[in-house]
Amino acid sequence: MSFTIWLSLFAICLLGAMSPGPSLAIVAKHSLAGGRQHGLATAWAHAFGIGVYALVTVLGLSVLLHQFPLVFKGISLLGALYLAWLGYNALRSKGGIVERLESGKQVSVMTAAKEGLFISLLSPKIALFFTALFSQFVAIGSELSDKAIIVFTPLVVDGLWYTLITFMLSSPRLLNKLKSKAKLIDQLSGLVLILLAVRVVTTL
Repeated sequence: MSFTIWLSLFAICLLGAMSPGPSLAIVAKHSLAGGRQHGLATAWAHAFGIGVYALVTVLGLSVLLHQFPLVFKGISLLGALYLAWLGYNALRSKGGIVERLESGKQVSVMTAAKEGLFISLLSPKIALFFTALFSQFVAIGSELSDKAIIVFTPLVVDGLWYTLITFMLSSPRLLNKLKSKAKLIDQLSGLVLILLAVRVVTTL
């Protein structure tokens, strides 16, 4: 896999991690209620779940690509439409990232980690996102090393992003900066998602 292709994978994984949703809410809740240790446990347990999803998705799409190419193309097209829909919603967002920052009752570190893991494993949004995202990269990277990169990139990106969120929530100055740029982040994410959807369609 070339560096340019990996950079595309990295960028879209980062945008996926940044998009507001229950994952951000659960990390924010435990970071605000339990502190940095709880937030980090939630973040990396969530990232592990992302890695599991990525592995399953890559293996499944690889089978479809080789045995049922027409089905693979159909899934890729549906995935592109889903990415475009996510992008459209992000462009219309009014600071969705901030709206997900909420506190809650403090629990044990283990409970925080379990909630982080389950919120990633049980999210249909994540399953759809990975199917939409990975279809183009699975078609490009057939080597085992490529598949490993496709799996580990979202895991590490997700863990590092929510680690950053955890540190932000423990620093009022950084949190205020995040709030002030939330709408811009949403709009940029929406634009990139739509462009990615166009790219998927044009390469089918």
